[in-house]
Amino acid sequence: MAWYEVRGGRPLDGAVKIQGSKNGALPVLAGALLHRGRTVLHNCPGITDVGYTLEILRSLGCSVTVEKDALILDAAGLDRNRVPESLGEKMRSSVILLGSLLGRFGEACLPYPGGCTIGKRPIDLHLKMLSEMGVTFTEEERGLKASCRRLSGAEFSLPFPSVGATENVILAAVLAEGVTVLSGAAREPEISELCRFLRGKGARIEGDGTETIRIEGVSSLEDSEFIFSSDRIVAGTYLFGGVLTRGRVFLEGAETGTLTEVLKVIEKTGAVVHTSPRGIFLDAREAFLPAGRVETSPYPGFPTDLQSALLSAMTVARGKSEIEENIFEARFQTAAQLRRMGADLEIKGNRALIRGVSSLHGTFVRAKELRGGAALVLAALGAEGTTLIQDDGYIERGYEDLLRDLGALGACMQSSTVKTK
Repeated sequence: MAWYEVRGGRPLDGAVKIQGSKNGALPVLAGALLHRGRTVLHNCPGITDVGYTLEILRSLGCSVTVEKDALILDAAGLDRNRVPESLGEKMRSSVILLGSLLGRFGEACLPYPGGCTIGKRPIDLHLKMLSEMGVTFTEEERGLKASCRRLSGAEFSLPFPSVGATENVILAAVLAEGVTVLSGAAREPEISELCRFLRGKGARIEGDGTETIRIEGVSSLEDSEFIFSSDRIVAGTYLFGGVLTRGRVFLEGAETGTLTEVLKVIEKTGAVVHTSPRGIFLDAREAFLPAGRVETSPYPGFPTDLQSALLSAMTVARGKSEIEENIFEARFQTAAQLRRMGADLEIKGNRALIRGVSSLHGTFVRAKELRGGAALVLAALGAEGTTLIQDDGYIERGYEDLLRDLGALGACMQSSTVKTK
């Protein structure tokens, strides 16, 4: 269990380099299992979800080594297809291993995935589409067994642009027989990141970034080297930290093209944004205005992963804001904690109504999930006095070193870890 002690009341001011993408790294690590050989990765984020994934890869027989700034995987010796229950249950993204293990072995055994408690997040869609590629599923006591004689290409039309289901189909289709066409696909940058990685290994994929992706199966892949893009959600988190504290920050390596809707919302507050190939500069000294009405939606819309950060920022705006959550049904868990800090907001179904107050005050709060935990840290940075945040390991799942990064921006905070039985 980790604790963050934050002394608020000072604007963020400084520069920080943005880490590699969490949501890009996890499917790429799964994709490395498709190749009976070597993969070299750069700028892979040092977060606990990546650590758990690497533990899973080792348990399956994959060699994992680190040399300077490179993560080197060699899946030539992969000889197991059962993900250990103790590891797979720790994170939602373990389900992404279904597609890659089926592509490699024609079999996979997975425990039901874990992760943040922000809604049901069913995997039915994953199973339905993989079934149409020839996969048979058997339910075990605490997980699933999947098997097929040979994966076959198929045509799908997604009822909703699910990122995980899109990634699983892509991974399964790379070594499948024939052509797979996925309509209604997710368009998130992390989908294009996965496809860019797989094309570098010899996969035949086109259409990523659009609603229709076409994958022509190949017989094998090849050794490759790959550099991860920066994490757009981490960048967005620090941008909203700048807005909330009315500071000035430069985010080195932040990619403007993946944050278009986020920057539009931020500019509504009165903040000034300058972008360049080097990164994003934010001057939020006059960011007093509310953002108005914001809806979360699949990319290229406003990301659900930044909804909590926006919620925190709007608690001190001069006016009313409304946020509608359209992706997950339980993502306003942070609201009750913000009220403890003096926020004036109410939740009505999937909508949050926020009336800005002059300031928040420090108190004890508890993180309930990854992005909500980071949002509470932002709120604490802008609050009067000291805030103590209890975090049950959520924040480290997505943020490489929040203390280091926010410290570089002038935050006054410290953390401690308490071992629990």
